[in-house]
Amino acid sequence: MWDRLYIQKTADLQDRFRRHHLKLGLAESCTGGLLSALMTEIPGSSDVFERGFITYSNLAKQQLLGVQELTLQTSGAVSEATALAMAEGVLKHSPADIALSVTGIAGPSGGSELKPVGLVYIGVAIRGKHSEAGRFLFTGTRHIIRMAAVHAALDALNSCLNSYLEG
Repeated sequence: MWDRLYIQKTADLQDRFRRHHLKLGLAESCTGGLLSALMTEIPGSSDVFERGFITYSNLAKQQLLGVQELTLQTSGAVSEATALAMAEGVLKHSPADIALSVTGIAGPSGGSELKPVGLVYIGVAIRGKHSEAGRFLFTGTRHIIRMAAVHAALDALNSCLNSYLEG
């Protein structure tokens, strides 16, 4: 399922987490567990990967991560605010040091003029430090959009880890 680029990038990322004794937690919506599956594809991933939440529905986001209903009503499930709340929720509900969330519209339907198919937000949170989210717009089929989100999430994790290590 995974090509060598994804496996190597994930293994390298996990090695960096391992060297610094850090744990990772994930919250996935539009990727539906693809990122968690990739993380666990690597032998020894339990040294690094603490847990993953698949929160496809708004109710799951609320119940498992503590995303406020008001956030979902005012900003929507696919928004910077929700991506941040999801990542911060991972930290609140796990011993992870760094958390990443993915929420988006993979299509082929469900988009709008303001939130088109391919819109994805990736949030990262570092325990005791900061949270931030990035906005991405991918094109292609549902599969291509979801895989592009996984690739962007790996890049975001590397950047987040760099930020963490720089202090």
